[in-house]
Amino acid sequence: MKHARRPLAQLLRTVALTALLGLPLAHAADDYAEITQLLRSGKAQEALSKADQRIAANPRDPQLRFLRGVAQADMGKQADAIATFTKLTEDYPELPEPYNNLAVLYANQNQLDKARAALEMAIRTNPSYATAHENLGDIYAKLAGQAYNRALQLDATQANTLRPKLALIRELFSSDAKAPAAKTAAPAASSTAAPAKPTVATVAAPASTPASTPAPAAAPAPAVAPAAAPAEAAPVPAPAKAAAAPSGSEQEVEKAVRAWASAWEDQDMGAYLGAYAKSFQPKGQANRAAWEKERRERIVGRPKITVGISDLHVRVDGDKAQARFRQQYRSGSLNVSSRKTLDMVNQAGRWAIVRESTGG
Repeated sequence: MKHARRPLAQLLRTVALTALLGLPLAHAADDYAEITQLLRSGKAQEALSKADQRIAANPRDPQLRFLRGVAQADMGKQADAIATFTKLTEDYPELPEPYNNLAVLYANQNQLDKARAALEMAIRTNPSYATAHENLGDIYAKLAGQAYNRALQLDATQANTLRPKLALIRELFSSDAKAPAAKTAAPAASSTAAPAKPTVATVAAPASTPASTPAPAAAPAPAVAPAAAPAEAAPVPAPAKAAAAPSGSEQEVEKAVRAWASAWEDQDMGAYLGAYAKSFQPKGQANRAAWEKERRERIVGRPKITVGISDLHVRVDGDKAQARFRQQYRSGSLNVSSRKTLDMVNQAGRWAIVRESTGG
């Protein structure tokens, strides 16, 4: 494992700043590049001032707000940075980077359970986000150390078993440099990092495998299945039934979900907003009107939007239904894959959305 002797908070912070440098640049590329260069040069105060100036003109811009959060963290404004990244996760739940940076800040404060939860959300949003898998592995290791310590306090007779494990974890997170755990300034190594590649790679986990999962070779599979009885003695299974065709209600729910996605793609706000029930409670908004205004600003006039739906599963219970699927959103330089759940109700023969959530 590379860089094993760096402290947890410092290791995670390095990865987080590199994640910033890999963000896609859009219409305001020059602004992003200027602020990013200031951050690389250690000029966090100037970077924050520039970001605030640009945000005044573009308050919804996610990249500018992300840069503001990084600058706040670099200046030691932990609470402000947490507030910035938290709001980003509420406004743009499809982006994994704000969740990752929240985890970094929580780890700096030794709030490891919160850090773990944030990283798990980043991975649910984008299962291929290697940085989050890597960071989650470090968080699990730190949590394991705390659990081993607690076990040793409760039962000293297990010392011979627990102390070697603790020694390994202490070695992993010990450091020759005495950097304060809560300091969020980026290490010098990040300032020369290539924009699209993390400089720290403690675990090179494939997208579908958590960092803490052992390599396949470490757990060989049995060569053959045990022969409990001759094949002819085993009960003959009944012929596999064809998958049950969706019921009429399930088909109607699926049709409503695809119509919602189509209206989103077409930027047809009447049909899009009409897919939501009057009882829909928007998350993070004071009221329905504010949410509708925000959705119009984020949808109308954007480059071509594509909303792909796959792996759709529908469950109907009377006049209530739940649709779970993978959503592939594309617009301009943004390409995000995430899990989506829509809770729906049947209102006068029409299925409408009452709750919408991302991840899980």
